[in-house]
Amino acid sequence: MKKLAREVCIIGVGMHKFGKFLDKSLKDLTRVAVWNAIHDAGIDAKQIEAAYFSNVLAGLITGQESIRGQVFLRDAGFEGLPIVNVEGACASGAIALREAMITVGAGVYDMVLAVGAEKLYLDDTARSIAAMAANTDVEFMAGLGFQFTGSYAMTLRKYMQQYGWTQEHFARVASKNKYNGSLNPYAQYQKPMSVEEILSSRVIAWPLTLYMCATMGDGAAAAIVCSQEMARKIGGKLPVTIATCCLRSGEVTGEDDGQRGIAREAYDTAGLGPPDIEVAEVHDAMAPGEMFRIEKLGFCRAEEMGQLIDQGYFSLTGKLPVNTSGGLAARGHPIGATGLAQIAELVWQLRGEAGARQVKGRNSLYPRVGLAQNSGGYVEGSPAALTVTILKRDVA
Repeated sequence: MKKLAREVCIIGVGMHKFGKFLDKSLKDLTRVAVWNAIHDAGIDAKQIEAAYFSNVLAGLITGQESIRGQVFLRDAGFEGLPIVNVEGACASGAIALREAMITVGAGVYDMVLAVGAEKLYLDDTARSIAAMAANTDVEFMAGLGFQFTGSYAMTLRKYMQQYGWTQEHFARVASKNKYNGSLNPYAQYQKPMSVEEILSSRVIAWPLTLYMCATMGDGAAAAIVCSQEMARKIGGKLPVTIATCCLRSGEVTGEDDGQRGIAREAYDTAGLGPPDIEVAEVHDAMAPGEMFRIEKLGFCRAEEMGQLIDQGYFSLTGKLPVNTSGGLAARGHPIGATGLAQIAELVWQLRGEAGARQVKGRNSLYPRVGLAQNSGGYVEGSPAALTVTILKRDVA
């Protein structure tokens, strides 16, 4: 990714709590997240010049197609704006942020809204599950009975054989994230769970048990980005700079599925490396998936993983806290909102606003550099969309 013409900052983030809200619509979820972000930024909503709206499955689940952002943002009080609808499976929220960043960085607009919302809970659960299966190459996968849990389980078994990962390691990761989620008021699940409870829960696809897996959810998240110059004029909270936000499609012809390549691109663009990252949010639709991402992001070698997990290296008080929000398996996974929920968590951590789950910086009171990794969909052996975002806290 080439360097943008000007620096881009995040000046406000907001969320609607993730969970099961049968009495709320996508309009309700969107409205809360957007206005929480506006209040957080301390701006007049009229200063927002454009919006990118992330949603994946409203067409299949609610029947609302084509103009989702225009419909849901009109209800939130926005009209007359350029509104762009974004889809990229679980990576959609990060893609919306990237498009907002590029627009501001190119000087087209000074202030842009990125928002993601998803509603997966209905009276008909089977309908939601069938809709989620559409995040694959349906022509190729139709009739094969593909499930994301099965794909994760097969890959985990390979790593267990090659690197000594165990089911107990997977449960430790899940237990860590359940604890983190218990401290997050926006998390879908706010109950800590022991390793034993997680191991004894129902097997979904061995070695995965029920409490290692993210369930579907409802929720929304938003971020407001602007030029560095405008952030200085507005004042208020210390802005967080987007050092990079990289996007790639997956691959099966290279060294792996593309995740190592996009990590290198992100580090190169930001002028940083794995040792500089102080807090990370990574895609863990199945809690052990966190381990895949940690390794491919260059934080450690696969053969070191088990020992580091046992030592609490990735816990809130560890050397590199990962998924302080609780991750997908505890915070929840309303698909179109997930990427922006990761960004909101990193902004709160870098500002020192994460409450009971706040982590310390290595050389300052709060972390100065955070990374979000997100991936979505599945196309013949690899994630369909891959994103890595790096945020930096400006020095006061």
